[in-house]
Amino acid sequence: MPLKIAVQMDHISTVSIEGDTSFALSLEAQRRGHVLYHYTPDRLSLLDGKVFARIEEMTVRDEKGNHFTLGEPVRTDLSEMDVILLRQDPPFDMNYITTTHILERIHPATLVVNDPAWVRNSPEKIFVTEFADLMPQTLITKDPGEVAAFRRQFGDIIIKPLYGNGGAGIFHLRDDDQNLSSLIEMFSQMFREPFIVQRYLKDVRKGDKRIILIDGEPVGAINRVPADHESRSNMHVGGRAEKTELTSREREICEAIGPALRDRGFILVGIDVIGDYMTEINVTSPTGIREVRRFGGADIAALFWDCVEAKRR
Repeated sequence: MPLKIAVQMDHISTVSIEGDTSFALSLEAQRRGHVLYHYTPDRLSLLDGKVFARIEEMTVRDEKGNHFTLGEPVRTDLSEMDVILLRQDPPFDMNYITTTHILERIHPATLVVNDPAWVRNSPEKIFVTEFADLMPQTLITKDPGEVAAFRRQFGDIIIKPLYGNGGAGIFHLRDDDQNLSSLIEMFSQMFREPFIVQRYLKDVRKGDKRIILIDGEPVGAINRVPADHESRSNMHVGGRAEKTELTSREREICEAIGPALRDRGFILVGIDVIGDYMTEINVTSPTGIREVRRFGGADIAALFWDCVEAKRR
């Protein structure tokens, strides 16, 4: 039976379809005969306990420059949907958090993926600290003295925003770099929140592996190798994707976190692994499934909808 699926995302016109996971999920849903709708987070409304949005029926095509058609916007009670994909990109700010409060009013009668309450309660760079034995030494603070002590202990460090995304604002400071105080001042002016400091992992030169899990089980991975002049491996800053397989250590990491993902209703998750260490658990709008498929890996979009359809039944 066809499902009515609304995708809450950044506007479909802005996505780069070659690597966009929301687009890939929409393509597969459409292929299965489900009915797709599109809306942006600013269209959400809560009135008398009901959740509304002005949604547009959507069709998608795997054609660059001609990848979507939208119908006229119609004010709709979102409880009429079978599934809502919570897929807008961070920043994970109060606007993002507010959307999870609103969507929580209709979940799980309408299945919201991922579970909005647990998305809100599992910030990606904080959730990972529940598995301290699987990650590099990590400090979350705004205290310059704590950062200085951490650096004295570990030398090379990474500093990044606690609620950032896409590699933005990530700095690698060597143990002899003289910019630490200025960087802390800048971060303190830009962000009210603490920031995150991690021991630098030299294995990042070999790649930052994105591993995709469906319902707590690993289903595919892609390695992202930073450019020569970069410490970041994100594709939009010059990172290179390459085919990869899971190591025994990576399978151990997935096995360790799988139960926690399932308990939180996280159907689609992407974790980042450098060497033997997990650095992030991405639960907001994890990406990478088109790259996995492009390198001959699993059809993760199909596995995702198999899981969602089973849960709806």
